[in-house]
Amino acid sequence: MTNIQQNIATVRERIQLSCHKADRNSDDVTLLAVSKTVSAENIKLAVAAGQRDFGENYIAEGVEKIITLAAETAQHNLQWHCIGPVQSNKTRLVAQHFDWVHTVDRLKIAERLNEQRPADAKRLQVCIQVNIDNSPSKSGVAPDEVLALAQEIAKLPRLQLRGIMAIPDIPISTQGNFAMNNIAIEAVYTPARVLFEHLNALNYDIDTLSIGMSADLEPAIQSGSTMVRVGSAIFGSRA
Repeated sequence: MTNIQQNIATVRERIQLSCHKADRNSDDVTLLAVSKTVSAENIKLAVAAGQRDFGENYIAEGVEKIITLAAETAQHNLQWHCIGPVQSNKTRLVAQHFDWVHTVDRLKIAERLNEQRPADAKRLQVCIQVNIDNSPSKSGVAPDEVLALAQEIAKLPRLQLRGIMAIPDIPISTQGNFAMNNIAIEAVYTPARVLFEHLNALNYDIDTLSIGMSADLEPAIQSGSTMVRVGSAIFGSRA
């Protein structure tokens, strides 16, 4: 077993343990392997370990890997997630090659993705990126603007609204000491869960709350995350 394959096994054990503590089914939490800057060969090692969902931050790099790996991995039905910022000049690449996009934060981008999604392709799975704590350093729509954007996305026939994605600011006092501060981190994630539940209460029938990464996946799962975005804990630290 390679290091990557062992790492995936370890992360899945963390997810299972966290779900057990939260009285949740581990099948309800998707592991999204963040593969930015990771070679196609290392992605294949992850695929051999049973990993099927991969997240790319850099669109051109991601498209290159999607094309490179298409033939070899066709039988595995990989799901490629765009988790980086989407500018207007990159929407066509995302619409044509990715299965998911987590970073829709304005109607213009959603409309372009809808227009440019091939007619014979499955609907593009979409998450609204929410700047859940109104951080000036984070992208995303403000929480009080999510409902209006969700209403418009729901009208676009080639998009399927799946949920919300957020990257809250973790207090400096908790960084590097996540295990000792899970309660503090859960409090940071609570607004994202509340917003997710609110949209479902309004019959949007969404199923994806994408919060939590390598270091804080445990409190994220405690807070209701259905998808954790894990890079360094699988592929190692990167520049």
